[in-house]
This record gives sequence, C-alpha cells and structure tokens, in this order.
Amino acid sequence: MSPRARQSIVSWLIVGPFAIILAFPFYWMLMTSLKTNGDLYDINHNPFVFNPAEAAPNEHQPLKDASWLPLGAENLTTHNYSFLFHEPGIHYVRWLENTALVGGIVVLITLLLALPAGYALARLSGRWGQSAGVGIFLVYLVPPTLLFLPLSRVVAELGLQDRLLSLILVYPSFTVPFSTWLLMGFFKTIPPELEDAALVDGASRLKALTRIVFPISLPGILTVVIFSFSLCVNEFIYAVTFISTSSARTVSTGVPLELIRGDVYFWQSLMAATLIPSIPLALLYNVFLDRFIAGFTGGAFR
Repeated sequence: MSPRARQSIVSWLIVGPFAIILAFPFYWMLMTSLKTNGDLYDINHNPFVFNPAEAAPNEHQPLKDASWLPLGAENLTTHNYSFLFHEPGIHYVRWLENTALVGGIVVLITLLLALPAGYALARLSGRWGQSAGVGIFLVYLVPPTLLFLPLSRVVAELGLQDRLLSLILVYPSFTVPFSTWLLMGFFKTIPPELEDAALVDGASRLKALTRIVFPISLPGILTVVIFSFSLCVNEFIYAVTFISTSSARTVSTGVPLELIRGDVYFWQSLMAATLIPSIPLALLYNVFLDRFIAGFTGGAFR
C-alpha cells in the first residue's frame, strides 16, 4: 500500500466517526419527521424501525419512492410536512419569511457599521486602537439575559412591541461588536502599502477601500455575514420577549411556541420544522467553509 493511500485511509478513519456523529442529528430529525403517530409512540419501532401497518387516514401520505429508506419504511408519511404548510394557525412559511427578512436587514446593518469601524480601529495606531477593539468585543460578551429587560423598555417607549422592527433594532447590538472586532483583526493583516500605492495612483480613500481593501477582506466579510445571519436565526430571548403575535414570529420562537401546545408535542412536525431551515444553513457553511475558516483565523490572532 502506497504512503498516500495509507494516509488517506488514516484520515478517513479519523474524520469518518466525527462526520457520522455530526450528521446523525440530521438523520434522526429526518426519520422522526417521516414517522406516523403509531410508529412514534411504539417503543418497538424506535428509533429506526418502521411499522408497515396502515397509518391513520389523516396522517398517511406514503412516499412515492422509499427505496433509499430502511426496510419496512414504505409507509412513511409526509403528513408532518403538510401540517407545517397547510394547518390553520401554523404560519410556518411566514416564520421563514420573517426570519429571512430580519436576518438580511441585520446583516446589511452590521456590514454598514462594522466595516468602517473595523477598518478605522485597525488603522488607529498605538494602544488606544487595541483598547478600543477589546472594549467593543467586551460589549459582545454581555449576556442577553441582562440586556433584554432594559431593551424591552426601549422597545416599549418607541412603540415597537410585536413588530419585526424591534428585532431589527436590537440584533445589531450583539452582531456589530463581534463583527467589528473580527474585521479589525482581519484588516490588520492587509499591508497599508497597498492603500498608499492606490492613493499615489490618484485613487480616493473610498476607492482604495472598495477596490483594494474590501476585495482582499472577502473571507472576513463572508464570515461576518454567515455569523450574523446565524445569530439572527438562532436567537430566542429577544424574539420571544418582543413578539407575541403568531404570524409575526420568527422560526426560533414560532416552532417551539406554536408546535408545543400544553402537554401535546407535535414531535414529527417539530423535527420537520427544525430540519428545513437547518439544511440551507449547513450547506451555506459547507460552501464557504474555507473562507469562513480563513476569516476567523486571519483576524482572530492579530
């Protein structure tokens, strides 16, 4: 066996178990979301055994092609997904739209504030620049549980209760500090001589930033975009405090609050509702993984 093949086998032996462990929650959610109630509550059919008996009429929408599923899974149901999109009182599509809207606007606000702030702090020489960067990062470390009470008063005074604008206003309070600190470290890796050369050639400071600095900083910028959007998707405390109308909720609060009614847990629909937004985020991380790592390692150790 060649050294290269041996190295490849060793790498797979090390990485393989980690990949299985990380992919297992997605597989568990998928299998649970396709189960009928009879399968779910029968301990003999869990976690990966399926009942080939007939399901209840209102929950039986068999898959057309179940060849890729485990043996006995030909009667799995897609009713749990239909429940999310067609059940009256469940505004799942609206929750996804609200999450995308809030996340997109917050990412834009974060970039507009963090890019110039990070660049200015990176070019601010001496200990004042470093101290200011550390101070901004410390703001990010303040727990949300300490801030949501005063921020609730601010939102109430502005008349933004039960409106998505309240989340758009509050979320940058924790995305901007970390993004500024991250971009500050990343901008420090860019030699100032590149900007000086552009200025000598007649470019303005703004053009030097847009043509030279920002394109080189693309890994850091993508890191900020992914990080900020992920925070908006996962944030719970502010979303549950400021939003009370079902149709105005985001995914992070709509799923647990609307799919758990008293002591009734819609487990299959909960898994389906969690799986749907997690797949695009996982693919997004995978596509930009190299740039994401470069953004963190390029700016975090300066």
